[in-house]
Amino acid sequence: MKALETFIQATLAMTENQELAAPFDPKWRSPCEIHQDTEFTYWRPEAQDQPVNFAGLENALACEIHPDIKAFYGSYWSGTLEADSEEGRVSLIQLWNPEDFDRLIANLIGHSMAKQRIKQPFTVFIANTDPESELFLSIDNVTGAVMLEEPGRAPIREVESDVTSFLGRLSPKIRPPELY
Repeated sequence: MKALETFIQATLAMTENQELAAPFDPKWRSPCEIHQDTEFTYWRPEAQDQPVNFAGLENALACEIHPDIKAFYGSYWSGTLEADSEEGRVSLIQLWNPEDFDRLIANLIGHSMAKQRIKQPFTVFIANTDPESELFLSIDNVTGAVMLEEPGRAPIREVESDVTSFLGRLSPKIRPPELY
């Protein structure tokens, strides 16, 4: 996904060594890790050799996953990428490793079931907002629009018509991601 690649390059250009840092966890390793010290792992987004495969989720939900969702999650192994937008703080969810993808799929199945209960179309979360809020950003699986949502409710509003346009207007930030 070119827009994600451009955003990543802009993020890395803001760093001293073209790398980002996160607390080191020897039990939670990633293909994007470069080196570690006793406290931190240093990383930069690494292109996935084989994009993650959404076929299992498509079979489980009996629907095709929007190509923008596949491209967003199937491009890089990466930690969370921070940004600001005209709407406020954005923490782009990325996949750290294949196990993180498995966790994403499990969460998406639960999210799909919640959406079915409230008779809302399926969306796939791509970003968190302010850590003090439960609001998140998602991609509508049918239209590809980026939506602002709150768990268990109908989307609040469309933020952007597509993820490429949304990523293109973000301002990268170097800050530690907050826990959500």
